[in-house]
Amino acid sequence: MVGQIIIIVSLKIYNMKFKIYKALLVVSAAIVLNGCSKQETDPLMDARPDVPVSFPNATAYRPDPTVSTSIAAGGAIEIQLSIPEQSGRTITEISKIAVFTSYSRIQGASNFYVATPIPVNGTSYTYKTSLTEYYSKNPTAAVAKPNEELSNRFYFLIKLDDGSTIVTMPVRILVLS
Repeated sequence: MVGQIIIIVSLKIYNMKFKIYKALLVVSAAIVLNGCSKQETDPLMDARPDVPVSFPNATAYRPDPTVSTSIAAGGAIEIQLSIPEQSGRTITEISKIAVFTSYSRIQGASNFYVATPIPVNGTSYTYKTSLTEYYSKNPTAAVAKPNEELSNRFYFLIKLDDGSTIVTMPVRILVLS
């Protein structure tokens, strides 16, 4: 009789523990599932801004927009930036311009090619510089030979009229003879 009582009490305790573990499992699953959310973008895709920036005078995409300059013509570099007129936005300024091999320079706090904001107030802008200025601001850069690209790319931080900012794709410069 005492043995049966011990077995019954043990089973009741076991059932109570099982119910507690089951309840904890259900609550934990609910917390985990509630904490998960759908990703709005595909993590394998590039994040693109709402207002795209294009480069109308790009002569190639390698895979970045590539603008050409000519040594014979004096080495003038012109990079045209444009946003769609139908976007309803305008470019208020080019906040910074960086020249480097990666995005890290434009995201930093110093060492900019141009650090003074350039007022724009439109949907397009043409930035002008030269090979001479490029080499003076990048004294360690290798001098490009004809049909070679400059070792560093141009990155622009653009401010729109709604206060949002866009970091453009890198722009390559192909040096022609």
